Amino acid sequence: MKKNRFTLFTAALIASAFALSSCGTDNAAQTTTTEQTTTTTTVATTTEPVVETPATPVAYHGEMIADGNRLIGSKTGEVVRVTGMSFFWSNWSQKYYNADYVDLMMDDFGCEVVRCSYGIQDDGVPYDRSCEPLIEDVIEAAIDRGLYVLIDWHSHGAHKNPDEAVAYFSQLAEKYGEYDNVIFEIYNEPMNVGWDDIKEYAEIVIPAIREHSDNLIIVGTPNWSQQVMDAANNPVVGDNIAYALHFYAGTHKQWLRDNADKAIAAGIPLFVTEWGSVNADGNGGVNDESTQEWFEWIDKNQLSSCNWAINDKNEGSSIFVKDSEYSETGNYIKALIDERTKDAAWRN
Repeated sequence: MKKNRFTLFTAALIASAFALSSCGTDNAAQTTTTEQTTTTTTVATTTEPVVETPATPVAYHGEMIADGNRLIGSKTGEVVRVTGMSFFWSNWSQKYYNADYVDLMMDDFGCEVVRCSYGIQDDGVPYDRSCEPLIEDVIEAAIDRGLYVLIDWHSHGAHKNPDEAVAYFSQLAEKYGEYDNVIFEIYNEPMNVGWDDIKEYAEIVIPAIREHSDNLIIVGTPNWSQQVMDAANNPVVGDNIAYALHFYAGTHKQWLRDNADKAIAAGIPLFVTEWGSVNADGNGGVNDESTQEWFEWIDKNQLSSCNWAINDKNEGSSIFVKDSEYSETGNYIKALIDERTKDAAWRN
């Protein structure tokens, strides 16, 4: 620490006075009385600047924890409901997997959560392993910005090859599992497979994650993550586990909400890890009436959700026409997310 100039100057004066009095002691001691002088020295102190924690969803809520049929924040003990966007299949939309688009989603879209969709073939093997560094770029950007981030094993047949999922999730859980931001979604949309096989797969993958992390794990449900009652009737044994519910407003209507209501009443927590305002095939225009009905239900149940998708593919669900130019769907979804996040408690 640098010394104060005044302190150095005062010390010099004291030293000089002491030297002069010492030189004259032999002659003056018998004839004079030395006056004692008291000098007060001011010592400068430094105060470290106060650094405030940025207002972010994760700084406010903390880790998401499954508590009965709800997801609560470890810091607040209250229900966590965050709204955000899902990236498209990583093997087909790599240009969006970077920190710039994480920033755009938070700053312009108002997102509180993003979802990385690691593209996995129906045999449970990744399409393109070169995507993995890009996925980690998004994970790290989300951590830096205080967003929640879902690491999604985006497959329709993951149960056919659990070893691949074990290796990947074990690696990422060890690397990122200490961060409250991170959520592990171990099976996107099981297709043509019953709950027993999905559960068996989950019971293989979950312990690999638990070796490194106690963070929230989301398990997909049968029939493109729609038959949530199958999971409610026979849930995976373990702590901090939730279940995926997917819908597309143009195709899925009240019957799916009724089933989801039964699952919630049966005691399992749901996370809408993927939804669309269009048809289930990703095409068609925005179905505003059905989307509004869905979000009345989501608002009532305080569920978290990620919209599909951050991409510019020529289909109705894409939020971009190209690069960062919003599509009609993009502007619609942006307004919907902003409406639900602009006055969120964490912003205060």
